[in-house]
Amino acid sequence: MKVFKFGGASVRDSAAIRNVGSILRRYTGEKLVVVVSAMGKTTNALETIHDKRFKGEEYKSELDALIAYHRDICKEVVPGECGVFDRVLDEFLQVLSESPDADYDMAYDSVVSFGELMSTAIVTDYLNSQGQRASMADAREIVITGEQYREGKVDWERTSSNAPQLIQLLESAEILICQGFIGTTLSGHTVTLGREGSDFTAAILAYILNAESVTIWKDVPGMMNADPRRYPDAVLLEKISYREAIELAYFGASVIHPKTVKPLQNKGIPLYVKSFIHPEEPGTVIQKDAAWDAVVPGFIFKDDQVLLSITPRDFSFVVEENLREIFEALAESNVRINLMENSALSFSICVDKNERRISKLKELLNPHYEIRYNESVTLLTIRHGNEQTIKDLAKGREILIEQLSRNTARLVLR
Repeated sequence: MKVFKFGGASVRDSAAIRNVGSILRRYTGEKLVVVVSAMGKTTNALETIHDKRFKGEEYKSELDALIAYHRDICKEVVPGECGVFDRVLDEFLQVLSESPDADYDMAYDSVVSFGELMSTAIVTDYLNSQGQRASMADAREIVITGEQYREGKVDWERTSSNAPQLIQLLESAEILICQGFIGTTLSGHTVTLGREGSDFTAAILAYILNAESVTIWKDVPGMMNADPRRYPDAVLLEKISYREAIELAYFGASVIHPKTVKPLQNKGIPLYVKSFIHPEEPGTVIQKDAAWDAVVPGFIFKDDQVLLSITPRDFSFVVEENLREIFEALAESNVRINLMENSALSFSICVDKNERRISKLKELLNPHYEIRYNESVTLLTIRHGNEQTIKDLAKGREILIEQLSRNTARLVLR
């Protein structure tokens, strides 16, 4: 079987959903597992609803707009009843009618997960209305994680044991539709896998099903050596290795989720990145051969970063005991490090801007550490470049941190 993943842009409106159907018809007769993200900007809308609900504020207008958006699309693509969608909507409204969980992140996952549930329901209703035999699986019954809300860590043994459920569903349908991004904790609560986690879901399902391949359908021709919005001359990476893809994803390449490639590498499952606008084009293939990795230099920019410098208040050296305390605080506040550097008296980290998480980190460290920070900095990663490349890309910017290795240069710029 093949595993496909369609992101939010590929299902953002009725025309997009019909396009998904036309792509799937190219593979008539093959067994397909199709992972679908939330439609368009639905996740952002659900985050607003969750935040207002958690604070006890009114969110009816946002909820009505979100429901109307989905219902209108369903009516446009399904000539009859939207039965699967209506059942999911009823469950969503039931969750909202209850008091939110006291834990902000737990409550977040219980609400935001319905973006994927609603989109997969509509796609399932549409495909069946077109005679493309489809069944919808509930990822909450398949993907089992630990108790880390908003960043669920997969329990691979328990998740793999659920593969027979998917196989049974596929026996009665050619296409199995499943949500990306979501799962269930060991204690039975809905969890999300982190933003852009739908790619990871596709890899999880491919891993437990021993799939032939995974294809991620995007609005770009494949993986590029740079963001084409920033560099109009960006070129397609036709073929790269698993290792290179993992490095690029870790450093912030937005086309692939950082956790996506590893399970595929473990089983040698090729990953294709293709355009849903031009599905006939070959796109990028990610596999074990590393011969093509250094052919084209790659540039990755992460904007809106925060550079934190953490210094012991007693002016002591930063030693292993300090690092243990700092990393424990980072884990508790759920702050992810994008770059780190230490000196005798300070430990510096570059992180994504998230005021709530950074405030919690500062609160945890404040008794024993002084924290200084620079906001709105940019983290630039250059793969397989040279000294001139670094100078050209950093021109006109102040370099706060520069790290160089054999294949990679990383700079924090202001």
